[in-house]
Amino acid sequence: MEIELALKKLFALHNFGIKLGLENINLFLDHIGNPQNKLRTIHVAGSNGKGSTSSFIASILMEAGFKTGLYTSPHFVKFNERIVINKKQIDDNYVADFVSKNENFIDEHQLTFFEVTTAMAFEYFYKNGTDYCVIETGLGGRLDATNVFPGGTDSQNPLSVVITSISLEHTNVLGNTISQIAAEKAAIIKSGVKVFIGKLVSEAEDVISNKCKEMHCELFKLEDYINERHNKIELYTDEIELDDFTMPLKGHYQKYNAALAGLVVDKTFSIDNSNLISAGIKKVLVNTGLQGRYEYFSNEPVIILDSAHNPEGITNFLTEFKNEENKYSKKSLLFAVMRDKAIRDMLLLLKPHFDEIFLTQLEYERSAKISELSAICQQNNIPAVPLTGIQKFIIDFENRNKSECLVVLGSMFLLGKIKEELSEVKT
Repeated sequence: MEIELALKKLFALHNFGIKLGLENINLFLDHIGNPQNKLRTIHVAGSNGKGSTSSFIASILMEAGFKTGLYTSPHFVKFNERIVINKKQIDDNYVADFVSKNENFIDEHQLTFFEVTTAMAFEYFYKNGTDYCVIETGLGGRLDATNVFPGGTDSQNPLSVVITSISLEHTNVLGNTISQIAAEKAAIIKSGVKVFIGKLVSEAEDVISNKCKEMHCELFKLEDYINERHNKIELYTDEIELDDFTMPLKGHYQKYNAALAGLVVDKTFSIDNSNLISAGIKKVLVNTGLQGRYEYFSNEPVIILDSAHNPEGITNFLTEFKNEENKYSKKSLLFAVMRDKAIRDMLLLLKPHFDEIFLTQLEYERSAKISELSAICQQNNIPAVPLTGIQKFIIDFENRNKSECLVVLGSMFLLGKIKEELSEVKT
Protein backbone atom coordinates (compact mmCIF):
# COMPACT_ATOMS: atom_id res chain seq x y z
CA MET A 1 0.00 0.00 0.00
CA GLU A 2 1.33 3.44 -0.94
CA ILE A 3 1.58 6.10 1.76
CA GLU A 4 -1.07 8.31 0.11
CA LEU A 5 -3.58 5.47 0.15
CA ALA A 6 -2.65 4.51 3.71
CA LEU A 7 -3.16 8.05 4.98
CA LYS A 8 -6.45 8.33 3.11
CA LYS A 9 -7.53 5.13 4.83
CA LEU A 10 -6.40 6.43 8.23
CA PHE A 11 -8.08 9.81 7.93
CA ALA A 12 -11.29 8.16 6.76
CA LEU A 13 -11.45 6.49 10.16
CA HIS A 14 -12.44 9.89 11.56
CA ASN A 15 -15.88 8.97 10.24
CA PHE A 16 -16.18 6.59 13.17
CA GLY A 17 -15.74 9.58 15.48
CA ILE A 18 -14.48 9.24 19.03
CA LYS A 19 -15.25 5.95 20.74
CA LEU A 20 -14.37 6.16 24.38
CA GLY A 21 -13.56 2.73 25.73
CA LEU A 22 -10.70 0.25 25.78
CA GLU A 23 -12.24 -2.91 24.35
CA ASN A 24 -11.33 -2.26 20.72
CA ILE A 25 -7.82 -0.96 21.39
CA ASN A 26 -7.07 -3.93 23.65
CA LEU A 27 -8.29 -6.35 20.99
CA PHE A 28 -6.12 -4.66 18.39
CA LEU A 29 -3.05 -4.56 20.61
CA ASP A 30 -3.51 -8.25 21.37
CA HIS A 31 -3.77 -8.85 17.61
CA ILE A 32 -0.36 -7.21 16.99
CA GLY A 33 1.40 -8.82 19.97
CA ASN A 34 0.80 -6.30 22.79
CA PRO A 35 3.86 -4.12 22.14
CA GLN A 36 2.73 -1.66 24.83
CA ASN A 37 3.58 -4.22 27.53
CA LYS A 38 7.21 -4.25 26.43
CA LEU A 39 7.80 -0.51 26.69
CA ARG A 40 8.97 1.68 29.56
CA THR A 41 6.83 4.77 29.54
CA ILE A 42 5.96 8.11 31.06
CA HIS A 43 2.21 8.69 30.68
CA VAL A 44 1.11 12.34 30.51
CA ALA A 45 -2.41 13.79 30.81
CA GLY A 46 -3.81 17.26 31.43
CA SER A 47 -6.14 19.94 30.12
CA ASN A 48 -3.28 22.25 29.16
CA GLY A 49 0.48 21.81 28.93
CA LYS A 50 0.56 18.07 28.35
CA GLY A 51 2.09 18.35 24.88
CA SER A 52 4.75 20.84 25.99
CA THR A 53 5.55 18.90 29.16
CA SER A 54 5.80 15.64 27.19
CA SER A 55 8.20 17.31 24.77
CA PHE A 56 10.34 18.76 27.57
CA ILE A 57 10.60 15.32 29.23
CA ALA A 58 11.53 13.64 25.94
CA SER A 59 14.11 16.32 25.13
CA ILE A 60 15.81 15.94 28.53
CA LEU A 61 15.92 12.14 28.15
CA MET A 62 17.47 12.57 24.70
CA GLU A 63 20.14 14.86 26.13
CA ALA A 64 20.84 12.14 28.70
CA GLY A 65 21.63 9.75 25.85
CA PHE A 66 18.47 7.65 25.85
CA LYS A 67 16.68 6.51 22.71
CA THR A 68 13.37 8.19 23.37
CA GLY A 69 9.98 7.76 21.74
CA LEU A 70 7.48 10.62 21.81
CA TYR A 71 3.79 10.19 21.00
CA THR A 72 1.69 13.37 20.80
CA SER A 73 -1.42 14.60 19.05
CA PRO A 74 -2.69 16.10 16.92
CA HIS A 75 -0.19 16.79 14.14
CA PHE A 76 0.13 20.17 12.46
CA VAL A 77 1.07 19.47 8.87
CA LYS A 78 2.20 15.88 8.52
CA PHE A 79 0.80 12.77 10.20
CA ASN A 80 4.32 11.53 10.98
CA GLU A 81 4.79 14.35 13.53
CA ARG A 82 2.75 12.29 16.01
CA ILE A 83 5.29 9.46 16.34
CA VAL A 84 8.93 10.46 16.82
CA ILE A 85 12.12 8.76 18.04
CA ASN A 86 15.07 11.03 18.80
CA LYS A 87 14.02 13.82 16.42
CA LYS A 88 13.16 11.40 13.59
CA GLN A 89 9.53 11.09 12.57
CA ILE A 90 8.04 7.70 11.77
CA ASP A 91 8.88 6.60 8.23
CA ASP A 92 6.20 6.71 5.52
CA ASN A 93 6.87 3.08 4.63
CA TYR A 94 6.21 1.94 8.19
CA VAL A 95 2.89 3.81 8.26
CA ALA A 96 1.84 2.32 4.94
CA ASP A 97 2.90 -1.21 5.88
CA PHE A 98 1.15 -1.04 9.26
CA VAL A 99 -2.15 0.05 7.73
CA SER A 100 -1.87 -2.50 4.92
CA LYS A 101 -1.14 -5.54 7.09
CA ASN A 102 -3.88 -4.65 9.59
CA GLU A 103 -6.49 -3.35 7.16
CA ASN A 104 -8.90 -6.27 7.54
CA PHE A 105 -8.84 -6.11 11.34
CA ILE A 106 -9.31 -2.32 11.27
CA ASP A 107 -12.33 -2.63 8.99
CA GLU A 108 -13.87 -5.57 10.82
CA HIS A 109 -13.75 -3.86 14.22
CA GLN A 110 -14.37 -0.31 12.94
CA LEU A 111 -11.34 1.03 14.78
CA THR A 112 -11.03 4.78 15.16
CA PHE A 113 -8.20 6.95 13.85
CA PHE A 114 -6.75 7.43 17.33
CA GLU A 115 -6.93 3.72 18.20
CA VAL A 116 -5.00 2.74 15.09
CA THR A 117 -2.47 5.54 15.47
CA THR A 118 -1.86 4.70 19.13
CA ALA A 119 -1.28 1.01 18.39
CA MET A 120 1.03 1.97 15.53
CA ALA A 121 3.10 4.14 17.86
CA PHE A 122 3.47 1.37 20.44
CA GLU A 123 4.57 -1.18 17.85
CA TYR A 124 6.98 1.29 16.22
CA PHE A 125 8.59 2.21 19.53
CA TYR A 126 8.98 -1.46 20.50
CA LYS A 127 10.39 -2.60 17.18
CA ASN A 128 12.88 0.26 17.14
CA GLY A 129 14.26 -0.55 20.58
CA THR A 130 13.45 2.63 22.47
CA ASP A 131 14.82 2.99 25.99
CA TYR A 132 11.89 5.11 27.16
CA CYS A 133 8.71 6.50 25.65
CA VAL A 134 6.73 9.59 26.57
CA ILE A 135 3.05 9.03 25.81
CA GLU A 136 0.52 11.88 25.73
CA THR A 137 -3.13 11.02 26.25
CA GLY A 138 -5.66 12.04 23.64
CA LEU A 139 -8.92 12.88 25.40
CA GLY A 140 -9.35 12.49 29.15
CA GLY A 141 -7.63 9.44 30.56
CA ARG A 142 -9.84 6.65 31.89
CA LEU A 143 -11.21 5.58 28.51
CA ASP A 144 -8.45 7.04 26.36
CA ALA A 145 -6.80 4.61 23.93
CA THR A 146 -3.40 5.21 25.55
CA ASN A 147 -4.64 3.91 28.92
CA VAL A 148 -3.62 0.32 28.27
CA PHE A 149 -0.38 -0.06 30.20
CA PRO A 150 -0.28 -2.97 32.67
CA GLY A 151 0.93 -0.97 35.67
CA GLY A 152 2.61 -2.38 38.74
CA THR A 153 6.19 -1.94 39.88
CA ASP A 154 7.35 -5.12 38.14
CA SER A 155 6.36 -3.95 34.66
CA GLN A 156 7.90 -0.45 34.96
CA ASN A 157 5.10 0.55 32.65
CA PRO A 158 4.29 3.27 33.22
CA LEU A 159 7.27 4.36 35.26
CA SER A 160 5.49 7.59 36.11
CA VAL A 161 2.23 9.38 35.51
CA VAL A 162 2.13 13.15 34.97
CA ILE A 163 -0.98 15.32 35.21
CA THR A 164 -0.17 18.87 34.13
CA SER A 165 -3.40 20.79 34.74
CA ILE A 166 -7.14 20.36 35.13
CA SER A 167 -9.78 22.69 33.70
CA LEU A 168 -13.28 22.43 32.31
CA GLU A 169 -13.05 20.84 28.86
CA HIS A 170 -14.89 18.15 26.90
CA THR A 171 -17.63 18.52 29.50
CA ASN A 172 -20.03 16.46 27.39
CA VAL A 173 -17.66 13.51 27.77
CA LEU A 174 -15.54 14.02 30.90
CA GLY A 175 -18.02 15.66 33.27
CA ASN A 176 -19.28 19.08 34.27
CA THR A 177 -17.08 19.70 37.31
CA ILE A 178 -13.36 19.95 38.00
CA SER A 179 -13.65 16.94 40.31
CA GLN A 180 -15.23 14.77 37.63
CA ILE A 181 -12.64 15.74 35.02
CA ALA A 182 -9.81 15.20 37.52
CA ALA A 183 -11.15 11.72 38.25
CA GLU A 184 -11.18 10.88 34.53
CA LYS A 185 -7.58 11.99 34.10
CA ALA A 186 -6.43 10.39 37.37
CA ALA A 187 -7.64 7.02 36.06
CA ILE A 188 -4.34 6.59 34.20
CA ILE A 189 -2.63 6.22 37.60
CA LYS A 190 -1.53 2.61 38.09
CA SER A 191 -0.60 0.83 41.30
CA GLY A 192 2.77 1.81 42.76
CA VAL A 193 3.84 4.32 40.09
CA LYS A 194 5.25 7.74 40.82
CA VAL A 195 2.72 10.51 40.16
CA PHE A 196 3.60 14.13 39.34
CA ILE A 197 1.20 17.07 39.19
CA GLY A 198 1.52 20.65 38.05
CA LYS A 199 -0.15 23.54 39.84
CA LEU A 200 -3.75 22.37 40.32
CA VAL A 201 -6.73 23.89 42.05
CA SER A 202 -7.43 22.24 45.39
CA GLU A 203 -10.54 20.49 44.09
CA ALA A 204 -8.49 18.63 41.46
CA GLU A 205 -5.51 18.05 43.73
CA ASP A 206 -7.73 16.38 46.33
CA VAL A 207 -9.08 13.91 43.77
CA ILE A 208 -5.61 12.96 42.58
CA SER A 209 -4.20 12.78 46.09
CA ASN A 210 -6.96 10.36 47.10
CA LYS A 211 -6.34 8.28 43.98
CA CYS A 212 -2.64 8.06 44.86
CA LYS A 213 -3.47 6.85 48.36
CA GLU A 214 -5.84 4.25 46.93
CA MET A 215 -3.21 3.00 44.47
CA HIS A 216 -0.27 3.27 46.91
CA CYS A 217 1.52 5.82 44.75
CA GLU A 218 4.06 8.44 45.76
CA LEU A 219 2.80 11.90 44.82
CA PHE A 220 5.12 14.74 43.81
CA LYS A 221 3.58 18.23 43.68
CA LEU A 222 5.40 20.81 41.58
CA GLU A 223 4.54 23.58 44.05
CA ASP A 224 6.60 21.81 46.72
CA TYR A 225 9.76 22.09 44.62
CA ILE A 226 9.62 25.57 43.07
CA ASN A 227 10.25 29.15 44.11
CA GLU A 228 8.66 31.98 42.14
CA ARG A 229 10.28 35.40 42.14
CA HIS A 230 11.05 38.22 39.71
CA ASN A 231 9.06 36.46 36.94
CA LYS A 232 11.35 33.45 37.33
CA ILE A 233 10.60 29.91 38.40
CA GLU A 234 13.35 28.08 40.26
CA LEU A 235 13.30 24.30 40.71
CA TYR A 236 14.95 22.82 43.79
CA THR A 237 15.05 19.18 44.82
CA ASP A 238 17.48 17.24 47.02
CA GLU A 239 19.44 16.42 43.87
CA ILE A 240 19.22 19.42 41.54
CA GLU A 241 19.09 23.20 41.53
CA LEU A 242 17.62 24.74 38.42
CA ASP A 243 17.39 28.49 38.84
CA ASP A 244 18.37 29.89 35.48
CA PHE A 245 17.16 27.75 32.58
CA THR A 246 16.84 29.20 29.10
CA MET A 247 13.29 29.03 27.78
CA PRO A 248 12.89 28.63 24.00
CA LEU A 249 9.11 29.10 24.28
CA LYS A 250 7.22 32.30 25.00
CA GLY A 251 4.83 32.37 27.92
CA HIS A 252 5.41 32.34 31.67
CA TYR A 253 3.23 29.21 31.91
CA GLN A 254 5.79 27.26 29.87
CA LYS A 255 8.24 27.67 32.74
CA TYR A 256 5.90 25.58 34.88
CA ASN A 257 5.82 22.89 32.19
CA ALA A 258 9.61 22.90 31.93
CA ALA A 259 10.05 22.75 35.71
CA LEU A 260 7.54 19.90 35.95
CA ALA A 261 9.48 17.99 33.29
CA GLY A 262 12.71 18.53 35.20
CA LEU A 263 11.11 17.24 38.38
CA VAL A 264 9.75 14.15 36.59
CA VAL A 265 13.13 13.26 35.10
CA ASP A 266 14.98 13.83 38.37
CA LYS A 267 12.67 11.75 40.54
CA THR A 268 11.92 9.02 37.98
CA PHE A 269 15.36 8.41 36.49
CA SER A 270 17.66 9.81 39.19
CA ILE A 271 19.12 12.18 36.63
CA ASP A 272 20.60 14.83 38.90
CA ASN A 273 22.66 16.80 36.39
CA SER A 274 21.19 20.31 36.41
CA ASN A 275 23.13 21.32 33.29
CA LEU A 276 21.80 18.31 31.37
CA ILE A 277 18.21 19.09 32.37
CA SER A 278 18.70 22.73 31.43
CA ALA A 279 20.09 21.68 28.03
CA GLY A 280 17.06 19.47 27.41
CA ILE A 281 14.73 22.36 28.14
CA LYS A 282 16.72 24.74 25.94
CA LYS A 283 16.78 22.31 22.97
CA VAL A 284 13.15 21.18 23.11
CA LEU A 285 12.25 22.72 19.74
CA VAL A 286 15.19 21.07 17.97
CA ASN A 287 14.82 17.73 19.73
CA THR A 288 11.04 17.30 19.42
CA GLY A 289 9.75 19.69 16.75
CA LEU A 290 7.29 21.26 19.21
CA GLN A 291 5.05 23.80 17.45
CA GLY A 292 2.07 26.07 17.97
CA ARG A 293 2.90 27.41 21.44
CA TYR A 294 2.93 31.21 21.14
CA GLU A 295 4.76 30.67 17.86
CA TYR A 296 5.78 33.66 15.74
CA PHE A 297 4.85 32.50 12.26
CA SER A 298 5.73 35.88 10.74
CA ASN A 299 7.51 38.96 12.07
CA GLU A 300 6.49 41.68 9.59
CA PRO A 301 3.61 41.85 10.11
CA VAL A 302 3.48 39.76 13.27
CA ILE A 303 1.44 36.56 13.00
CA ILE A 304 1.22 34.51 16.20
CA LEU A 305 -0.02 30.91 16.25
CA ASP A 306 -1.23 29.53 19.56
CA SER A 307 -3.07 26.30 20.32
CA ALA A 308 -4.97 27.61 23.36
CA HIS A 309 -8.30 25.77 23.21
CA ASN A 310 -9.97 26.27 26.59
CA PRO A 311 -10.39 29.16 29.06
CA GLU A 312 -7.27 28.28 31.04
CA GLY A 313 -5.23 28.17 27.84
CA ILE A 314 -6.69 31.52 26.73
CA THR A 315 -5.78 33.07 30.10
CA ASN A 316 -2.23 31.77 29.76
CA PHE A 317 -1.99 33.18 26.23
CA LEU A 318 -3.33 36.58 27.26
CA THR A 319 -0.90 36.82 30.18
CA GLU A 320 1.89 36.86 27.60
CA PHE A 321 0.06 38.81 24.88
CA LYS A 322 -0.68 41.70 27.23
CA ASN A 323 3.05 42.39 27.34
CA GLU A 324 3.13 43.34 23.67
CA GLU A 325 -0.38 44.15 22.46
CA ASN A 326 -0.01 47.93 22.84
CA LYS A 327 2.77 48.13 20.29
CA TYR A 328 0.50 47.08 17.41
CA SER A 329 -1.56 49.55 15.40
CA LYS A 330 -4.30 46.97 14.95
CA LYS A 331 -4.91 43.54 16.45
CA SER A 332 -6.90 40.85 14.62
CA LEU A 333 -7.95 37.40 15.76
CA LEU A 334 -8.70 34.35 13.62
CA PHE A 335 -10.55 31.78 15.71
CA ALA A 336 -11.73 28.19 15.24
CA VAL A 337 -12.32 25.53 17.85
CA MET A 338 -14.08 22.25 18.52
CA ARG A 339 -17.74 22.50 19.49
CA ASP A 340 -17.25 20.69 22.82
CA LYS A 341 -15.13 23.54 24.19
CA ALA A 342 -16.22 26.43 26.43
CA ILE A 343 -16.54 28.71 23.40
CA ARG A 344 -18.48 31.54 25.05
CA ASP A 345 -16.02 31.85 27.92
CA MET A 346 -13.06 31.83 25.54
CA LEU A 347 -14.46 34.55 23.28
CA LEU A 348 -15.45 36.78 26.21
CA LEU A 349 -11.87 36.60 27.48
CA LEU A 350 -10.49 37.47 24.05
CA LYS A 351 -12.92 40.23 23.07
CA PRO A 352 -11.25 43.18 24.91
CA HIS A 353 -7.87 42.52 23.33
CA PHE A 354 -8.72 42.57 19.61
CA ASP A 355 -9.98 45.19 17.18
CA GLU A 356 -11.58 42.58 14.95
CA ILE A 357 -12.45 38.91 15.28
CA PHE A 358 -12.78 36.50 12.36
CA LEU A 359 -14.53 33.14 12.71
CA THR A 360 -13.82 30.06 10.64
CA GLN A 361 -14.38 26.31 10.81
CA LEU A 362 -12.46 23.15 10.03
CA GLU A 363 -13.16 20.09 7.92
CA TYR A 364 -13.46 17.92 11.00
CA GLU A 365 -16.51 16.28 12.51
CA ARG A 366 -16.04 17.91 15.94
CA SER A 367 -15.41 21.41 14.62
CA ALA A 368 -17.80 24.18 15.65
CA LYS A 369 -19.50 25.55 12.54
CA ILE A 370 -19.19 29.21 11.62
CA SER A 371 -22.93 29.53 12.23
CA GLU A 372 -22.53 28.15 15.76
CA LEU A 373 -19.66 30.51 16.55
CA SER A 374 -21.56 33.46 15.06
CA ALA A 375 -24.64 32.70 17.16
CA ILE A 376 -22.54 32.67 20.34
CA CYS A 377 -20.97 36.00 19.37
CA GLN A 378 -24.34 37.60 18.64
CA GLN A 379 -25.78 36.40 21.96
CA ASN A 380 -22.86 37.93 23.84
CA ASN A 381 -22.46 41.19 21.89
CA ILE A 382 -19.13 40.16 20.38
CA PRO A 383 -18.59 41.71 16.91
CA ALA A 384 -17.26 39.00 14.59
CA VAL A 385 -16.88 38.35 10.88
CA PRO A 386 -17.41 34.90 9.26
CA LEU A 387 -14.48 33.80 7.11
CA THR A 388 -14.09 30.94 4.65
CA GLY A 389 -11.02 31.66 2.48
CA ILE A 390 -8.31 31.22 5.13
CA GLN A 391 -5.35 30.99 2.74
CA LYS A 392 -6.21 34.19 0.88
CA PHE A 393 -6.95 35.97 4.16
CA ILE A 394 -3.50 35.17 5.57
CA ILE A 395 -1.73 36.09 2.35
CA ASP A 396 -3.60 39.40 2.17
CA PHE A 397 -2.73 40.10 5.79
CA GLU A 398 0.97 39.55 5.12
CA ASN A 399 0.78 42.37 2.55
CA ARG A 400 -0.90 44.81 4.95
CA ASN A 401 0.51 47.36 7.37
CA LYS A 402 3.63 45.88 8.98
CA SER A 403 2.65 47.34 12.36
CA GLU A 404 -0.46 45.15 12.63
CA CYS A 405 -0.76 41.83 14.43
CA LEU A 406 -2.79 38.73 13.65
CA VAL A 407 -3.32 36.00 16.23
CA VAL A 408 -4.48 32.61 14.95
CA LEU A 409 -5.85 30.80 17.95
CA GLY A 410 -7.84 27.74 18.98
CA SER A 411 -7.66 24.28 17.54
CA MET A 412 -4.32 22.78 16.56
CA PHE A 413 -6.09 21.67 13.38
CA LEU A 414 -6.53 25.35 12.43
CA LEU A 415 -2.86 26.07 12.99
CA GLY A 416 -1.89 23.02 10.99
CA LYS A 417 -4.18 23.93 8.12
CA ILE A 418 -2.63 27.38 7.86
CA LYS A 419 0.90 26.00 7.96
CA GLU A 420 0.10 23.41 5.32
CA GLU A 421 -1.67 25.79 2.92
CA LEU A 422 0.91 28.54 3.18
CA SER A 423 3.82 26.13 2.77
CA GLU A 424 2.23 25.00 -0.49
CA VAL A 425 2.01 28.60 -1.68
CA LYS A 426 5.62 29.42 -0.76
CA THR A 427 7.20 26.31 -2.30
